[in-house]
Amino acid sequence: MVGGGQGAYIGNIHRLAARLDGAWHLVAGAFDVDPDKGRAFALSQGIDPARSYGSYEEMIAGEKDRSDRVDAVAICTPNFTHYPIAKALIEAGFDVICEKPLTATLEDAIALEALARESGRFVGVTYTYSGYPMVHEARVRIAAGEIGKIRTVQVEYPLEWMAAPIEQQGNAQAAWRTDPKKNGRGGSIGDIGTHAYHLAGFVTGLKLASLTADLATFVEGRALDDNAHVMMRYEGGARGLLWSSQVALGNSNGVRLRVFGETGSFQWYQEQPNELVYAPLDGRVQTIKRGSDEVSEDARLRSRTPPGHPEGYLEAFANLYAGFAEAIRARRDGRAPGALGQNLPLTYDGLKGVAFVEAVVDSAEAKEPVWLTPVAV
Repeated sequence: MVGGGQGAYIGNIHRLAARLDGAWHLVAGAFDVDPDKGRAFALSQGIDPARSYGSYEEMIAGEKDRSDRVDAVAICTPNFTHYPIAKALIEAGFDVICEKPLTATLEDAIALEALARESGRFVGVTYTYSGYPMVHEARVRIAAGEIGKIRTVQVEYPLEWMAAPIEQQGNAQAAWRTDPKKNGRGGSIGDIGTHAYHLAGFVTGLKLASLTADLATFVEGRALDDNAHVMMRYEGGARGLLWSSQVALGNSNGVRLRVFGETGSFQWYQEQPNELVYAPLDGRVQTIKRGSDEVSEDARLRSRTPPGHPEGYLEAFANLYAGFAEAIRARRDGRAPGALGQNLPLTYDGLKGVAFVEAVVDSAEAKEPVWLTPVAV
């Protein structure tokens, strides 16, 4: 692991998720920009001091010639560092698991996607919400035509945690997320809007044709947007609405997806993740529960407990790690990956996310509403 040391929220999530199925073991890392802090953290995790490194460059040098070298490296650092770290790892022959967004700039995302493709290295991107069983259930049913041709898609990701200027009050996580040099051009839209965009495309299979956007910065003195509204036009005629906000009081993690077709609709809410609401044209609304006999094999593969025993965020994140492990093993064995190693967020998904953010910011900065087509859709 690179980054994700003491006090880093997402690093701990990666470690918990990776351990859940026993497919991964954390054996090496460069956990902090301060080498002493990083090594102290490694010791607290039971890592061999010889494999606790002061920097990712030092880790690459120390691991690349070991007979028991690491299989993959998780990048859990701020956005602006993703590209140089991932590039160096791929060029040294390592597989990569990278936090979203893939990079802070579109130029870097294009270059990294090309490098990963040409090198044959595995690069997984942790779009967490594509790990939920009932998200896969919706995807399977929509692909089977259960709601007919899609008409509209509504996806939202409201949070409240940055409703006050906490980046000016010593909150390190908020500080780099509101710094264009570290986070990239998009604030709310880059941090959480990219999750919403990926979720909508993953479930529906729709390709974005164009978008127009309105960004707002409600907290005085903040350098990046903290609220975004995006109207989307998909290929084939479907329309979409996306809302992301970091200042939506009363919302802890309000991810919601609604897909409306000609003959029915599906609704999924991340704070009630074990249920998928299906409303067919005849009006007989049904609640499909995770773990029930009626769900698809894709959903069953990603479920661990019977109905009524809730599963959530950590399990969804662990499903990504289990899928990454299966995909890497399958490549090494020269076989097709099993179902768990398919439909994973990979480098091109990361590129699409960065292209989406760039198009949103470009649209919002135009003097009048314009419809823009992202470089990658």
